Amino acid sequence: MPFSARNRATYLKTIERETYDLIVVGGGITGAGIALDAVTRGLKVCLVEKADFASGTSSRSTKLIHGGLRYLKQLEFGIVREVGQERAILYKNAPHIVLPERMLLPIIKGGSLGKRSTSLGLYVYDRLAGVEKEERRNMLTKEETLEKEPLLNQDILLGGGIYVEYRSDDARLVIEVLKTAAERGALSMNYIECQSFTHDNKGKINGALCKDIFTGKVYKIKAKKAINASGPWVDTLRKKDNSLKGKHLHLTKGIHIVVKKEKLPVKQAVYFDVQDGRMMFAIPRGNKVYIGTTDTNYTGSVDHPYATKEDVDYILSAANYMFPTANLSVDDAESSWAGLRPLIHEEGKSPSDLSRKDEIFISDSNLISIAGGKLTGYRKMAERSVNVVCKQLKLEEGYENNPCITDAIKLSGGNIDKSPEDYARDLQDDFKQFYLDDIIELVKKYGSNTEIILASAQTSFKNNLLLAEADYCIEYEMTNNASDFFIRRTGRLYFDRPKLNGNITEVDKYFNQQFGYSQEIISKNHMDFETEYEGAVSFRN
Repeated sequence: MPFSARNRATYLKTIERETYDLIVVGGGITGAGIALDAVTRGLKVCLVEKADFASGTSSRSTKLIHGGLRYLKQLEFGIVREVGQERAILYKNAPHIVLPERMLLPIIKGGSLGKRSTSLGLYVYDRLAGVEKEERRNMLTKEETLEKEPLLNQDILLGGGIYVEYRSDDARLVIEVLKTAAERGALSMNYIECQSFTHDNKGKINGALCKDIFTGKVYKIKAKKAINASGPWVDTLRKKDNSLKGKHLHLTKGIHIVVKKEKLPVKQAVYFDVQDGRMMFAIPRGNKVYIGTTDTNYTGSVDHPYATKEDVDYILSAANYMFPTANLSVDDAESSWAGLRPLIHEEGKSPSDLSRKDEIFISDSNLISIAGGKLTGYRKMAERSVNVVCKQLKLEEGYENNPCITDAIKLSGGNIDKSPEDYARDLQDDFKQFYLDDIIELVKKYGSNTEIILASAQTSFKNNLLLAEADYCIEYEMTNNASDFFIRRTGRLYFDRPKLNGNITEVDKYFNQQFGYSQEIISKNHMDFETEYEGAVSFRN
């Protein structure tokens, strides 16, 4: 099944006439993983997302495929083991967007971990996560730690430890999973909102009524099973199913800010103690560094969480304490993002103490809801969810319960057998007119599909890489407007915001031309982008 926004009308006709084995509601990483898992087991799958893919939590994380070191403090060994193993699988299947990142863990006076406990913790972490021998932790003296990162606060530093994490682009991961699912026959559509479910004469779900956000038309999608993978909106959908009882979500907010690397010129990623007992990351990405995160209870708008001045001040205070010569201020923060964690409520626990375990709820109508969990563990969450579907179908229809095989599936763009930098150098041999740094940036987003963009730029766009990239995203990644492109497909709003202002008009005009949008839709798209842009800089108000 193609994954082109130009085919939207055709897809809408398809969902009206087909009967699906499974409808998935939610186009974040969990829903995407479920769609891929289900279609590879032979199920006919339709996924709907009310906004853009990855527009919720799945584009607003710390952008790490990590083994959950912090969960050792909560004695959640099972989570550490599972996500550590999943990390290795993702690195194998998506090497262009899952990149090894050496992480420095400073040991400080009054910190949450001492030298012995840090050494033991990292040792246990390495073993539980199945870390390769050459990547296992290395303990450092104070002098060695300062050599690794001279900006650290020398007055409180006692030593450090080095271990390996994996940096990723969360939204890109969602898109690559969805593209891979589409290649195998799944139909996934953004800007389609599930308004309600339909039921058979026994009260069991047999489909959904879904509205096209662009036209307002409501479509009836027929499906034997339904999975609610809508993240922070899980309980909203459970209410529509009249099944919100017992356990419920506890939303917490985490924010990150982005500064120029010249303002915080760290030599490598650092995972450091905050004075209130939390931990925080400072992670270089190109010529920027992003810092986070917070963990606070959240009761505001689920659709538009944003960083407040108080949130940003908290992060700046923590960063200035650990890196005292940086003297970061609010003016240094170029952009921010705020994400919501859809955790399972546990009475009396603080946000940071809530478990990150995922849970599955099955209602009387057979709505399967999954909540909790981590970005890194999405594939196992999907496997557990699809196991429930297959078990039900086997009991009802004698369906053969095929095993999960997604651990062995290369994701779209993952067919590279060398580092992104080396792969980019090979591409430049055929496309010498483009700067190597530009090609490297493309490879870190699109992997082995980068060649399509370069060839298109050369033949159809007079070497305009930006428009060729936008066109690729329309044709291969169901991208409908400038917000989709600048935020979820490329991350430019967060990591290249000052430069973004000069590109908006050109790209927006191209999208409007390609889709022949009415003035009404053009205005809506513009307002939606303004809302997202304002959310990224709201802390300045």
